[in-house]
Amino acid sequence: MLDRRLIQNFDWVLFFIIIALAGLSIMNMYSATYFVKGIGGAKIFKRHICWYAFGFIMFFIMLIFDYHILKQWAYHIYFVSVLLLLLVLIIGKITSGSQRWFRIGPISFQPSELAKLGVAIIISYFFSERPNNTRYTFKDLWPIFLLIIIPSALILKEPDLGTAIIIFIFAGTIILFSGISRKFLIILVLTGLIIAPITWGHLKDYQKKRILTFINPNMDPLGAGYHITQSKIAIGSGMLFGKGYLNGSQTRLHFLPEQHTDFIFSVFAEEWGFFGSLILITLYILLVLKGLDIAKNSKDKFGCYLALSITVMTFWQVFVNIGMVTGILPVVGTPLLFMSYGGSSLIFTMMSMGILMNIRMRRYMFNGL
Repeated sequence: MLDRRLIQNFDWVLFFIIIALAGLSIMNMYSATYFVKGIGGAKIFKRHICWYAFGFIMFFIMLIFDYHILKQWAYHIYFVSVLLLLLVLIIGKITSGSQRWFRIGPISFQPSELAKLGVAIIISYFFSERPNNTRYTFKDLWPIFLLIIIPSALILKEPDLGTAIIIFIFAGTIILFSGISRKFLIILVLTGLIIAPITWGHLKDYQKKRILTFINPNMDPLGAGYHITQSKIAIGSGMLFGKGYLNGSQTRLHFLPEQHTDFIFSVFAEEWGFFGSLILITLYILLVLKGLDIAKNSKDKFGCYLALSITVMTFWQVFVNIGMVTGILPVVGTPLLFMSYGGSSLIFTMMSMGILMNIRMRRYMFNGL
């Protein structure tokens, strides 16, 4: 049972932000799947509700234990996530050329979602054990670089470029926040410039086309450029107030690809317009600000780094997805948190929010006091 002091420190504002995002997600998913022929759309919508129900259960389970247990189990969680990434490359289900899922009866599980949380926990553990006000060099950071590269490389092998990029970006942000020497920062930038051409050579052909299409969308308007072209048409046609609920023509006529997953924001923007999109983005901003406040007021370094890692990961996933569907970033296949369909993503997002709330509730109970 939860101590009364913990319940008193429950952050209702954070919870209502999550509830608001969940409500908008369910409403928008109904619209995105409403015009799907047959029973496919209804099946997706019902599953989305079920995933949310299970996600909220996991959210509250994350509140029961002291989050410092995650520090004790940091390496165990990390190695389990890496092991699952290895196994999925051997026995995972192949869908559309990607081997990212385990199939257990009617349920699919994507281990890369666990890997994101595992990397967040291991990074938090690593820096919480280091002294304050340290300007790190490669000698200090090579272990954490290795711990980041291993799961990222396995995820790229699936291939899942979007998730690998998210891990690199949010982990890099935390490393920069922790403080590195200027000399080492210059070396990192130069190394990145050297590695970029090598990385390009290892990308799949469709991934290269997505990047080239980002530079010139008209290069292949009916092929690689089709997704982003239709997405921008949907968003732009929403104008200020949108076309109205269930009235998005791009959605109804199925011109918008992957409209219930990666391009779910385009569905929302077409129907609710600029002002509706502004409300949704404001909710994400409030969520990020809440996460930063929890990190700032945490009474221990592990809690601070873990709250910061979850918040930064949330920010980058939202930023990359919205940037992707609006054409300011290449299409890399990143779902929009809370909104996109996907059981693994939704459940681990709700678990992350539960951990964030856990840290908030125990801000006055450092060392269990």
